[in-house]
Amino acid sequence: MYDFRFPGADRYTAWFLISQTRAAMTRVSEKELAKVGLTPEKAKVLWLCNDYPPPLTPAEISRLMFRKSHSVAGLIDRMERDGLVRRIPKRKGHPFTEIQLTEKGREMVTPAKDVIVRLIAEIMSPLTDEEVDQLQEVLTKVRGSILERLRLDLKPWHGNGYQPASTYDCRVAQAV
Repeated sequence: MYDFRFPGADRYTAWFLISQTRAAMTRVSEKELAKVGLTPEKAKVLWLCNDYPPPLTPAEISRLMFRKSHSVAGLIDRMERDGLVRRIPKRKGHPFTEIQLTEKGREMVTPAKDVIVRLIAEIMSPLTDEEVDQLQEVLTKVRGSILERLRLDLKPWHGNGYQPASTYDCRVAQAV
């Protein structure tokens, strides 16, 4: 692994740090979620299906995951084959396809959340509350610049969110 540094070009260095950090976050989440039989993408869909106010459509999943609709369709197909979700097709009075958890999917939500919350607690533990606030502020600016370039509007989140269980505290390195 290279620690890219571009003397006199701090913006390049920051770009590569963001890129490497994102790739490393994906890799570690893939490794940890594989222990409970999930991929990061499947875990995200399970969490969304569980916590996002219904109805949850494939188009909304696509927007929330920042993925193209055809890749989300393939993901939903695989999850349907795995028995994790089901499609409720369009019908009279219900003009859209809805995605819902199956019983098996509901059983997998808690282990998925536990892995993700534990990872967040462990990985973010070196940061103080002030540093977390600063990081959020900086990343919000970078995201805003990217969304503007893509001509995408930022919409408020209407999900139920996630309240860490009492055994988790994202500010503490020791997660259960």
